[in-house]
Amino acid sequence: MKILLTNDDGINAEGLRHLVNWAKDKGEICVFAPKVQQSGKSHSIEIHKPYEVKKVDIFDGIEAYSVDSTPADCVRMAVLGFKKKFDLVISGMNCGYNLGGDINYSGTVGACFEAAKCGIKAIAVSSAFTSFDNAIKNIDRAFEEIKARKMFDYAEIVNVNIPDSGDEILITKTGDAIYSDDFEFLPDNMVSPRLICLYKNTKNLDIDTDAVMTGHISLTPLTSQLTNVSAYDLFSKK
Repeated sequence: MKILLTNDDGINAEGLRHLVNWAKDKGEICVFAPKVQQSGKSHSIEIHKPYEVKKVDIFDGIEAYSVDSTPADCVRMAVLGFKKKFDLVISGMNCGYNLGGDINYSGTVGACFEAAKCGIKAIAVSSAFTSFDNAIKNIDRAFEEIKARKMFDYAEIVNVNIPDSGDEILITKTGDAIYSDDFEFLPDNMVSPRLICLYKNTKNLDIDTDAVMTGHISLTPLTSQLTNVSAYDLFSKK
């Protein structure tokens, strides 16, 4: 199996090192990851200016490239730029969950949507921001569960979130957004975002937010399909 690894925390991030150490036993791996922190960049790409792509030797002989752009561009560079072929893209391990409506902003998940656009199945892996320990312990179990359930027969992307404790694996839907922002208006026309937590535990283990926040590993199948199929079916018959 040929596997592309990427992330949004940057090529020197601790979570990526853990992912490399785990994935090197799963097949032939290659790393294309952002040069610097790219959290919150979603599925954005750079189309207006050149950017640096540099081969680096930081993973003990594993082929790796630092890309001075977004996670989606890392996938694009590997597949469209270097013309490499992959069976799977894995993005992570992210330092912090990617849950609910907030996955719309996630660079970790954005890389997976780019993979799907390129016709490659993808897994996003996110951990509690406090520690990677439980993610390291359980990522193999999550991966085997995805294979055992043949999730990629039905889904392009699986979004995996592993809490800081707990090992029960649940299949979930996306819940509501956990965070929003208020804004502080500063001198000289500057504005600073201030994070607001919206999360309320509804004790619904069918959704990723409640599952992970109560100590369960969440596997959420995602799709890149933008069409509202039920609405299309309704209106196209009229």
